[in-house]
Amino acid sequence: MSSPSKRRDMDLMKLMMSDYKVEMMNDGMQEFFVEFRGPKDSPYQDGVWKIRVELPDAYPYKSPSIGFVNRIYHPNVDEMSGSVCLDVINQTWSPMFDLVNVFEVFLPQLLLYPNASDPLNGDAAALMMRDHAAYEQKVKEYCEKYAKPEDIGATQEENSSEDELSEEEYDASSDDAIAGEPDP
Repeated sequence: MSSPSKRRDMDLMKLMMSDYKVEMMNDGMQEFFVEFRGPKDSPYQDGVWKIRVELPDAYPYKSPSIGFVNRIYHPNVDEMSGSVCLDVINQTWSPMFDLVNVFEVFLPQLLLYPNASDPLNGDAAALMMRDHAAYEQKVKEYCEKYAKPEDIGATQEENSSEDELSEEEYDASSDDAIAGEPDP
């Protein structure tokens, strides 16, 4: 049987060779981001999320830690921290699973079939149970506001500071033309 580090490296390479964009966080291969698109035929289908993945030293014998970086409206995802409540990752993980399973099966299933009886986001769970159409509309609003392709490059705070910088750069460019003229 191969060592956990060889398996970790192999699973990560398999994920990188699939259709997923993977961005390493550090020099090691234990923390990285994965670009994840919402499943077709769901209110999440137009969303793109940056998923933070942390592999424990004992991976694949211990499950990876998975979290959404940009916001998502879902009963089983904490809206602020992005933590995911998913039994197969948190409780029933097996070394038979790999990282591709997480992104091709587990996360799409989570988004397609939310479990409102075990919520991390009580508001989303209550809305889903009370008014499913309103819940789906709110999901779509969150996708439009927080899960567009340009949103996965930066967190919400970074996006707002980038907007400010671009305005400052614009103002500075008009000042440069004036500042470049000699004093009378």
